[in-house]
Amino acid sequence: MKYNDVIIGFGKGGKTIAGALGNAGRKVVLIEKSDKMYGGTCINVGCIPTKSLINSAKKAVLGCTDGKSAYQDAVARKTQLVEKLRKKNYQKLDTNPNVSVVNGTASFISPHEVEVVTENGRMVIEGERFFINTGASPFIPPIKGVEGNPYVYVSETLMDVTELPERLVIIGGGYIGVEFASIYANFGTKVTIIQDGAVFLPREDAEIADEVKKSLEKRGVRVLTETKVQEVTEESDHAAVHIETKEGEEVLSAKAVLIATGRRPNTKGLNLEAAGVQVNERGGIITDNTRTTTAPHIFAMGDVVGGLQFTYISLDDYRIVASKVLGDGSYTLDKRGAVPYSVFLNPPFSRVGMSEKEALAAGYKVKIAKLPVAAIPKAQVLEQPEGILKAVIDADTRKILGAHLFCEESHELINLVKLAMDAGLEYTVLKNMIFTHPTMGEALNDLFNL
Repeated sequence: MKYNDVIIGFGKGGKTIAGALGNAGRKVVLIEKSDKMYGGTCINVGCIPTKSLINSAKKAVLGCTDGKSAYQDAVARKTQLVEKLRKKNYQKLDTNPNVSVVNGTASFISPHEVEVVTENGRMVIEGERFFINTGASPFIPPIKGVEGNPYVYVSETLMDVTELPERLVIIGGGYIGVEFASIYANFGTKVTIIQDGAVFLPREDAEIADEVKKSLEKRGVRVLTETKVQEVTEESDHAAVHIETKEGEEVLSAKAVLIATGRRPNTKGLNLEAAGVQVNERGGIITDNTRTTTAPHIFAMGDVVGGLQFTYISLDDYRIVASKVLGDGSYTLDKRGAVPYSVFLNPPFSRVGMSEKEALAAGYKVKIAKLPVAAIPKAQVLEQPEGILKAVIDADTRKILGAHLFCEESHELINLVKLAMDAGLEYTVLKNMIFTHPTMGEALNDLFNL
């Protein structure tokens, strides 16, 4: 079978480029190994289901519902939402007369051919151009007793557990780990985070990381740093996590153990060597500023490239690729600007740009702006006075170098700061901007009131 364009992976970038190419009159096929992954990681096992659980958990911690029953309702609601959005994503492409969707596993057999294994057999698909958007999967460290243990989960599988675990041990203190810690603690689970490193959230500003840690501990989460997991054993009705801490050996009892030690690009099995596509040491596909791989007719988008793993990065990768294959090529990776992100704790933490430490290391002369969340009127109205806002400013140009917002609605506020940064505005624009009242947004008036 011959096509103009072949897309491997039904993620955000893949489905969007498929639709755009189809609308441009190209004959397109989109290959996805599972009909349960239409729409990609975010819709099915990432952003949407976790945020649905977070919303339900927030209601539980506010005392609106019982934790156990709230959790069961939340899992059911999450499942319904995911199925609805998955169906919507498929229907959007199914109505495009130039786009075909094939369920199967693809691997390259030559630079312009892939073999696709389906339930009904094998087929060879030939294409002029290829677009890889296969995402990433959880990395499972070589810990004794993890493999095959019925009490051990990754983020995708834990969300399908219908009975709230009384005790949860999370191996990994990164963003996925702390987000799940917040979710389950709010439902009433006793949570322990195990991290082998000495510094909690080492990539973040130390002051912010300390505030996040205090917030988790306030909700009953135990955070263990400099701790090694020696083994996970299966007991009669629970898992036993054998650890070595700074104080000595300890055994933790858990109804569920979450492995949250990062994600690796899904390149295994694609046989990229046959297509002339190179990967880096972590398996991520190597691309240039146009997301073109080492094979000039093959492009890669999203998590499979490595680096920042957010659905909006996959979408922006689509913009870069579309600029090259459908536009004038003017939008490239080096024009992306600052990338914001949020960790949906309670309250959420959001960041864009440099930390104070990074800015000083880069040679900037900086001014630091800080504001306790308790000083924000809307935070008091919401009964969410916890947290701190911090911004890093170039003292010479008065432009914003970075912002760290640990407060209610920070995931909305951070986008305003990114807009100011990308536009090259001085911090005084936010200082003097007229905001409605009472809102969390008006806190930027006070934060930047230097």
